[in-house]
Amino acid sequence: MTAESIPDDNVYRPGRHGDADVERGLVDFAVNVRGETPDFVRTALEEACSRLASYPSAADTDAALEAICALHRRERDEVLLLAGAADGFEMLPRLGIRHAALVQPSFTEPELALRAAGIRISQIELAPPWRIDPDDIGTRIPDDADLVVVGNPTNPTSVLHSRAALDAMRRPGRILVVDEAFADLTLDPETGEREPESLASDRGDDLVVIRSITKTFGLAGLRAGYLLAAPGIVARLNRGRRPWPLSTPSLVAITQCVGPAGQRFCDDAARVVAADRDAMVDRLALAGIEVCTGPAAPFVLIDIPEAIAVKRALRAAGFGVRSCANFVGLSTDHLRLAVRDDATVGLMVDALIRARKELDDDRR
Repeated sequence: MTAESIPDDNVYRPGRHGDADVERGLVDFAVNVRGETPDFVRTALEEACSRLASYPSAADTDAALEAICALHRRERDEVLLLAGAADGFEMLPRLGIRHAALVQPSFTEPELALRAAGIRISQIELAPPWRIDPDDIGTRIPDDADLVVVGNPTNPTSVLHSRAALDAMRRPGRILVVDEAFADLTLDPETGEREPESLASDRGDDLVVIRSITKTFGLAGLRAGYLLAAPGIVARLNRGRRPWPLSTPSLVAITQCVGPAGQRFCDDAARVVAADRDAMVDRLALAGIEVCTGPAAPFVLIDIPEAIAVKRALRAAGFGVRSCANFVGLSTDHLRLAVRDDATVGLMVDALIRARKELDDDRR
């Protein structure tokens, strides 16, 4: 079967995510979920599933809240439990905002949720290598923007912005929303400290931090996360929310992943990701593939001509990769690759080299 004969979903559709590129039998480089669910989480979930005949309990909710508060040094009224990070983005219009500035390229769901609510949007497009300049960003955001959304680290560029860069976007009367879905696997390259630029433990009446547990712990099918903000913001977001917004397994998963065992797992996983990512960048460079910027998350962004055709050829060879054609500020020449172990990456890079050669031959 040739690459051209394989049907391709609309890669330009804003709501299209990497899971659309993962088909049965393909090696997954498209979705940024790490491996299998750890055994200690799986065991807790099995116990939780034995209680599915009952509604989610106050005890399970309390345990999840207490674990989050302990990790981030927060009070209970500063935490809102979420059915995945996207749940938090959908709540943002409840803050009564009028004008949102989105730092791009970045995850598409905040824009979809805000546009659906009729909120005016300004796109703050960063130029490659897509790093916020603290001395410039303040002048680029409209003065009347009362909400700013930024990913840290950013999906799909894998850029980790500094705390100084984030602080430069804060203004009286404005709320800064930081999407930290992949923060738990970031490391300071010099000290090895995990989550060096996270604002999750910072308090401020103008700050919202949205976190996910599903990426690192192999739980994308469960939908679980949480939001951290000042009590007044949490109360406004929570107003009118349905009863039992999270299932019992989701509550139990949060408790396990955010708790001590989960954080030890993250410590180990972050080091593995960093080593695998370095090896992956080296393999791509040797193959003449440009990695667009220094990556800090469990994925890398590459620039490759005719990337959609390359993506199709890789699918024909058994590999699923993520086109970035639907991200503001990126193009059809960009692909996002999830970090995988060196042996698996080697097979994908070999297929990538063959795909490029075949496309070059076809042009001759």
